[in-house]
Amino acid sequence: MTVPFKQLQSEFKRVLLSLNFTEEKAELCATIFAENSRDGVYTHVLNRFPTFVEFIKEGLVKPGADPAIENAFGSLEQWNGNLGAGILNARFCMARAIELAETNGIGCVALKNTNHWMRAGAYGWQAAEAGLIGICFTNTIANLPPWGGLDPRLGNNPLVIAIPRKDGHVVLDMAISQYSVGKLNLYKNQNKELPLPGGYDDNGNLSTDAAEILESKRLLPVGFWKGSGLSLVLDLLATVLSQGNSTAKITQSEKESGVSQVFICMKPDNSEHTSQLIEEIISYTKTSRPEHESGSVFYPGENTLRTREKSLKDGVWVDEAIWEKVLGI
Repeated sequence: MTVPFKQLQSEFKRVLLSLNFTEEKAELCATIFAENSRDGVYTHVLNRFPTFVEFIKEGLVKPGADPAIENAFGSLEQWNGNLGAGILNARFCMARAIELAETNGIGCVALKNTNHWMRAGAYGWQAAEAGLIGICFTNTIANLPPWGGLDPRLGNNPLVIAIPRKDGHVVLDMAISQYSVGKLNLYKNQNKELPLPGGYDDNGNLSTDAAEILESKRLLPVGFWKGSGLSLVLDLLATVLSQGNSTAKITQSEKESGVSQVFICMKPDNSEHTSQLIEEIISYTKTSRPEHESGSVFYPGENTLRTREKSLKDGVWVDEAIWEKVLGI
């Protein structure tokens, strides 16, 4: 079913106000949740909202907490999220990285002791809309086996890279597993087969059955061993730069809380020449013949803009069962 954007935002805010968020925080938090749903990232917004509420009730997310600076080294700052709402902490830290980049050309904010930031790409869009290149990543609970291993010891540590562009920002938002856990759960709940193998079954065979993959806990890293290595170094960077929790430490609690994140911004030369260089790359990429007659070649972020336009016109798609659950909170 579809729900008008304003109604979605209003319901999120109503619930957050009942959970002791201030008016300002509830408004911002609800807006980000609604905007993420509007842009089509269903697995990390409405679908995760009931879990977000449970984390608040369990004390893993603290509505009144604010991030606090701990160290500053020129263009690099270290902040403590104090277990506040992950989306508010992330929004704040990307804004701080933008400020540092505006002053110094580059800014890096490392954040420890925070919570799930929901849709990772939101902070790439935030940087791009400010006219800056944005890079951000986070570690997670262990949900990905290292290459050659059977047991989850790595996170699927999402990575975002955003480049501002006049005719539509380029925003790559990817987990280091072939499919995020949220996406696997979506396919499982809808009893649909994955388009491509996303992990292994209990017998060690590549599988397109999301339920089998979640059961075996053997998600497939992107690029096989390359994705495994990328996950490891992203965890190292997030942990070392923030001096926060690693995937190993986060996993001990069995709840994904107290994660570490990094937000980097760079100020590009916003000249006409830079725009021409970007268009050269996008245009050349799109000259590739589509695999199917009715198909197209898209750059990262292009479909987001189309979904956003459709959602604002026709309403935001929601899972009816989860929407009813939110209405009942």
